[in-house]
Amino acid sequence: MAISKLIIIFGVILILVGISYEFMSIFLSKKIPLDFKIERENFTIFIPIGTSIIISIALSVVFYLLSKF
Repeated sequence: MAISKLIIIFGVILILVGISYEFMSIFLSKKIPLDFKIERENFTIFIPIGTSIIISIALSVVFYLLSKF
């Protein structure tokens, strides 16, 4: 594999990490509609269905784009 292609792939990965960091900071500061938090006296449970769907879609796009190279 040529060094130029490796540098481009590394740059794309860095961009994706930066974008995902920004999205995660947005998601952690706000409540996503399908994330459920149940609080009782003895326990608290958090069920991140919405976050899981968003991460699944993002990873599907990333792996699709990687398979095209």
